[in-house]
Amino acid sequence: MAAGRARRPLGPLWLLGPLRLGLLLLGQPGPAAASRSGSPSPRTGSVVRTFTPFHFLVEPMDVLSVRGASVIMNCSAYCETSPKIEWKKDGTLLNLVSDDRRQLLPDGSLLINSVVHSKHNKPDEGYYQCVATVESLGTIVSRTAKLTVAGLPRFTSQPESSSVYKGNSAILNCEVNVDLAPFVRWEQDRQPVFLDDRVFKLPSGALIISNATDMDGGVYRCIIESGGTPKYSDEAELKILPDPEEPQSLVFARQPSSLTKVTGQSAVFPCVAVGFPTPYVRWTRNEEELTTEGSERFLFLAGGSLVISEVMEEDVGMYTCIADNGNETIEAQAELAVQVPPEFLKRPANIYAHESMDIVFECEVTGKPTPTVKWVKNGDMVIPSDYFKIVKEHNLQVLGLVKSDEGFYQCIAENDVGNAQAGAQLIILDLDVAIPTLPPTSLTSATNDHLAPATTGPLPSAPRDVVATLVSTRFIRLTWRTPVSDPQGDNLTYSIFYTKEGINRERVENTSRPGETQVMIQNLMPETVYVFRVVAQNKHGPGESSAPLKVATQPEVQLPGPAPNIRAYANSPTSVTVTWETPLSGNGEIQNYKLYYMEKGQDSEQDVDVAGLSYTINGLKKYTEYSFRVVAYNKHGPGVSTQDVVVRTLSDVPSAPPQNLTLEVRNSKSIMLHWQPPPAGTHSGQITGYKIRYRKVSRKSDVTESIGGTQLFQLIEGLERGTEYSFRVAALTVNGTGPATDWVSAETFESDLDETRVPEVPSSLHVRPLVTSIVVSWTPPENQNIVVRGYAIGYGIGSPHAQTIKVDYKQRYYTIENLDPSSHYVITLKAFNNVGEGIPLYESAVTRPHSDTSEVDLFVINAPYTPVPDPSPMMPPVGVQASILSHDTIRITWADNSLPKNQKITDARYYTVRWKTNIPANTKYKTANATTLSYLVTGLKPNTLYEFSVMVTKGRRSSTWSMTAHGTTFELVPTSPPKDVTVVSKEGKPRTIIVNWQPPSEANGKITGYIIYYSTDVNAEIHDWVIEPVVGNRLTHQIQELTLDTPYYFKIQARNSKGMGPMSEAVQFRTPKAESSDKMPNDQASGSAGKGSRPVDIGPDYKPPLGGSNSPHGSPTSPLDSNMLLVIIVSVGVITIVIVVIVAVFCTRRTTSHQKKKRAACKSVNGSHKYKGNSKDVKPPDLWIHHERLELKPIDKSPDPNPIMTDTPIPRNSQDITPVDNSMDSNIHQRRNSYRGHESEDSMSTLAGRRGMRPKMMMPFDSQPPQQSVRNTPSTDTMPASSSQTCADHQDPESTTGAYLANAQEEDSAQNLPTAHVRPSHPLKSFAVPAVPPAGSTYDPALPSTPLLTQQAPNHPVHSVKTASIGTLGRTRPPMPVVVPSAPDVQETTRMLEDSESNYEPDELTKEMAHLEGLMKDLNAITTA
Repeated sequence: MAAGRARRPLGPLWLLGPLRLGLLLLGQPGPAAASRSGSPSPRTGSVVRTFTPFHFLVEPMDVLSVRGASVIMNCSAYCETSPKIEWKKDGTLLNLVSDDRRQLLPDGSLLINSVVHSKHNKPDEGYYQCVATVESLGTIVSRTAKLTVAGLPRFTSQPESSSVYKGNSAILNCEVNVDLAPFVRWEQDRQPVFLDDRVFKLPSGALIISNATDMDGGVYRCIIESGGTPKYSDEAELKILPDPEEPQSLVFARQPSSLTKVTGQSAVFPCVAVGFPTPYVRWTRNEEELTTEGSERFLFLAGGSLVISEVMEEDVGMYTCIADNGNETIEAQAELAVQVPPEFLKRPANIYAHESMDIVFECEVTGKPTPTVKWVKNGDMVIPSDYFKIVKEHNLQVLGLVKSDEGFYQCIAENDVGNAQAGAQLIILDLDVAIPTLPPTSLTSATNDHLAPATTGPLPSAPRDVVATLVSTRFIRLTWRTPVSDPQGDNLTYSIFYTKEGINRERVENTSRPGETQVMIQNLMPETVYVFRVVAQNKHGPGESSAPLKVATQPEVQLPGPAPNIRAYANSPTSVTVTWETPLSGNGEIQNYKLYYMEKGQDSEQDVDVAGLSYTINGLKKYTEYSFRVVAYNKHGPGVSTQDVVVRTLSDVPSAPPQNLTLEVRNSKSIMLHWQPPPAGTHSGQITGYKIRYRKVSRKSDVTESIGGTQLFQLIEGLERGTEYSFRVAALTVNGTGPATDWVSAETFESDLDETRVPEVPSSLHVRPLVTSIVVSWTPPENQNIVVRGYAIGYGIGSPHAQTIKVDYKQRYYTIENLDPSSHYVITLKAFNNVGEGIPLYESAVTRPHSDTSEVDLFVINAPYTPVPDPSPMMPPVGVQASILSHDTIRITWADNSLPKNQKITDARYYTVRWKTNIPANTKYKTANATTLSYLVTGLKPNTLYEFSVMVTKGRRSSTWSMTAHGTTFELVPTSPPKDVTVVSKEGKPRTIIVNWQPPSEANGKITGYIIYYSTDVNAEIHDWVIEPVVGNRLTHQIQELTLDTPYYFKIQARNSKGMGPMSEAVQFRTPKAESSDKMPNDQASGSAGKGSRPVDIGPDYKPPLGGSNSPHGSPTSPLDSNMLLVIIVSVGVITIVIVVIVAVFCTRRTTSHQKKKRAACKSVNGSHKYKGNSKDVKPPDLWIHHERLELKPIDKSPDPNPIMTDTPIPRNSQDITPVDNSMDSNIHQRRNSYRGHESEDSMSTLAGRRGMRPKMMMPFDSQPPQQSVRNTPSTDTMPASSSQTCADHQDPESTTGAYLANAQEEDSAQNLPTAHVRPSHPLKSFAVPAVPPAGSTYDPALPSTPLLTQQAPNHPVHSVKTASIGTLGRTRPPMPVVVPSAPDVQETTRMLEDSESNYEPDELTKEMAHLEGLMKDLNAITTA
């Protein structure tokens, strides 16, 4: 034992788990046990020993096992010398030599074979710890790991039979003991239940089925499979009921419960609401809307449950589940608490030191709950003492080092959810060995020795006359004289060694500079005897020691301790009584107490002197939290403060009325009231509801009361017609009713008027100008059957939009004041109601000059209902901002420059927020009132751009609307399936089918892809269907290698960035019976398969309509007069010559590099159908010039067969559709290949290929009017002009034999594409500018546009298919917009067919030729420009 310090060996190692053993330290106050190695390291002379790497590579982790299984507790340690591994269970070393079930593996891991576990015998369950030892070096211990053995399978609750309405959610209970929950699975009709976001299992084992369908009906049971024989629960039948006709009340079938989770775990908040209509569930966290946008950890399951994966500390809070079905709303709350295992912010560092030094091992940890820290030396716990101290909560300080303190020290942190360890090595060098580096930060100031190597020479003698010149309770000042050997002593430094009397462990303090002969020794104990000695040191080393000096510190002044049992309770809404008891350690007579109190959340503390043991504080705020503490005083001063106690004052009735009460007459028998809560700080408690009093103005004594909930509106019904009523509202708390608002009156209508449309124009408007004012008078609209809620008067110099004032619907006069003299004002008057504002009446007037003093018409000025506006108009709000919170919620904030700098509202002003979306264009504004500088707008559509503006109203004054702010709501998963799913065979390939569809009506975002499911069994589980993924910009797909003469069923599902939408209904299609080379099964239109195919024999009397299908090779099949045909050919020839000249002139301006780009683009078009890496280099076409030139240029023959048309069916039915993309960027060519790609020679051709490379002219995107739809032309028509132009020479010779008319006929007969807004009546009119879209059409750039549908010839035979979607193949489809589907216009479709079935007469052709000449003039003007 070094330095004479005696220690007894320590007991068993301390335990990290809940079970801990007390440790008893025997003998003298030695704080730590001796090293396990038994002997200190030998002296190495002047050689500095190095630190030895010794640490764990793998530590054991917590394990959950089942009875009879085998378990491995992993452990592996690293050291240059192979360490010896041992294991402790519950703090006791295991004897593994004679254990036949537990054995030590070569890497140090512990193997437990066949875990034993019963009710009364649990030998294997407990806490395990790995111990690694290297002889002569030391010992380290691992973290502790808990082995838990799952108990016997048992059910605490079992599933019960139940029924659920279709579309609602069902819950089947199967509660098991917690450790068995991971081993639970479910069966339906004895078949395993597959879990997803609609059918999922709670951590407790219960099963939740959301959006129940008929397929969910059946018999369910749960099974525990924990090894051995499975244990089955009772069976329970789940019945699916049809939708009830009557609404069902909304209730929670399962509410979320508060959870405590460890970081990294998953948290599940079940929230299952049932009722009819089916409710929609949303979540808030800490009263803020919760969204899954931008977070992969938050997931909303179908039905409304919330899953948080990999829980983080910032996820804590109160989560609220809100269910709403349109009729009622219910809420449920649950709190999430997050615990964090201990983590090291700073690990202990290795330390070199000399004997008698003080050192500190630093260890910073974090965790929740706050971890406790213990220290271990060489595997034995360090017990705090005078020389081993825990400082700064976690650090270990060792004072007065001795040689036996060497070894490995480990900081072990633990809390309720885990533990961790980190270690460091301490090496004590001999005094003649310098510490290798500068003293690390872990050395205290007392150990900053001068470590210069000593040289040979005379050493100083002992310092003289060591005395204590200042003695206090916790410090002593020592002074001395220089040694006799060195009277000057300028180069001497001194070391002061001291220890408690009777203790052999010395500590050392050094002087701060050479020649100093005094030192202050601090951190001593009161009333304790210390022994001091001083040693002088020169450049040769330390000299002799002075004689020991004994000094006793002073006793400490005794201050009072904390007052025990402090309590606080509220007496009233404004007073609190605090009581306490006399301090246990008063240390003399208590003179008085000081009571400190502070409002929660404030930083200014107040205090009051108290003589007794209780005090009542009055004048506090109602229903407010306060904190209190007490300090006792004696003659020495203030003592230790008590802990804070917090109490809330009692609630009271509200001290202010609700704000902004407004009335809205709904009809002749009801009035809607809206209001805002009382101002903040005046609630005096929790608002529990509102009391509404109302009465007839004519009978003020007869008052009716109505008490509502916490909602801020109430509809009062059952009123009398044409009667004026007064209303007032008061807020309620549990204590009673607060003050009410002033009476506000409104009159019910005489009759139930129409409010489905805006009011008509007022019948008259008269203005009377004065010098600085204009008197406006009017009469109401002639149609008295439409509700008028008021009139809006707009006025301004030269424009009526500078100022707007709204007046009551009863008013007929108004005086506009504060105008400029001799100024021309324009005035507008509009009647308005809740639908919107009606048509305005305009009038103008010039105010009189200053010199005009003519009398004012007093009758008009003093007319009833003529409010006089405040002289200063209100300024509109500024800085309007829209913050997107979710797919249906946006927060609007603004500032009001008419408020003080702190933006605090102290008057009765309120703000009106209005918002609308431009889709569709005629959308009306919605408005809402607010009394704060923000408003939460809910109920918006997903992925939709909204515009917002705000105005402020104070009394009769209103500002103009502010600048608008815009915000686009987040996307949401598609809420409707793809529509118009159709299936047809591919011509010549009966084993290949083509699936076509339209995007979902409610895409709720950009569609990123589709999944096609198909199966031969419509009742098969969806996971048994074959899946075909398709990219989002395609609306058609080929499926090959199907079985002949087999019925297949198809479903399609769309997805966007938020997830998958619902599936479409199953569509049936039967493949043909046998292969056929010249006839395509299920052929829905005429035409041949492509190059070299024989035209179908359709009879001698057939006359194809110009608007219908035509010969696939461009030759007209209708018999025309040969003379007329000759005229046409000659005419087209002349036109062709003109175009050739134009093309030649234009092409000479092109550079050689541009021509190379054209050839490259052509090569790309005619090449592989797969994606090309250089497709992004193709420039978008000049949509005006090249397409018109392509439309009119002659088609040259070419010996090269058309590579585009090879083995490609001519589109012959309404299924040959092409997706339309809204963008025209450099990826156009790539999208074209995407439409065709992945199908090689069997892929469908693009529209450009089918038309002989002559796409229609297309209006440039930027040049169209704002409301003009852009769904008039397929995206493949926007191919690069260079490729289309140059590649025209490679077309099939057979398909280009006709003249211009024939080709034009082919384009609009075989390929007549009815668009959303254009209906060509003649091939030569294909240049017509698209018409204005009809009502109901929409333009939404965020959604895929409606693809164009090809028409078929009505006279060709059609295969009859009984399924609904395939049955539509034989009919021409009307255009179908994406966002707002509208019913087909039967009359318009009939006209289209009639137009297409008529042949043109010679005079008609003459007119068309004249029309063509006019277009040629336009073309010339464009090309020259």
